[in-house]
Amino acid sequence: MIVYHGTPFGGDSAGVTRFLKGRHALIPFSNTSDCETAFEVCQTVVFDNGAFTAWKSGSPIQDWSSYYDWCCEWYRHPAFGWAIVPDVIDGTEDDNDRLLEEWDPRIDGVPVWHLHESMERLRRLTSWPRIAIGSSGTFSTTGTKAWWERMIEAFNTICGESDRPRCKVHGLRMAAQEYTSRFPFASVDS
Repeated sequence: MIVYHGTPFGGDSAGVTRFLKGRHALIPFSNTSDCETAFEVCQTVVFDNGAFTAWKSGSPIQDWSSYYDWCCEWYRHPAFGWAIVPDVIDGTEDDNDRLLEEWDPRIDGVPVWHLHESMERLRRLTSWPRIAIGSSGTFSTTGTKAWWERMIEAFNTICGESDRPRCKVHGLRMAAQEYTSRFPFASVDS
């Protein structure tokens, strides 16, 4: 399992370089200051669309064109892994499906399934090579009883009768060992 270290770290560039060297980084669109350093020293770099930060601030992103441009600038770099497809955290399934339709197929994109969404949408998304799971709605706080129950239900859907997921699964903000030891994530971020 890969742990992507979320940036920015702050501090001086030498400290950021020392920490990231040989690791995996997640660069949020809301603050790309460590992007060039990450591409120089990391094994892989993935892009986060910044929807969570915007959602927490109460100003959801309406125009994704600059995020698309940023992804197009970097996706051919050898260290580029994938990018999280834009999403509306507390939006409807239709809102999020429309954003999937806009995604540039040249870029390895990872759609987000939000815990408040239906298991039917989750089943549909497992046709992608990798999906991300994000806490949302009544399940926005990780580690609660309701959150655990919903996560178990989600992985039962993702895995079916098998002990292996139908696609790779990334856990958004799920790097805690209590989560990674319980679910078959391919990757998580901090």
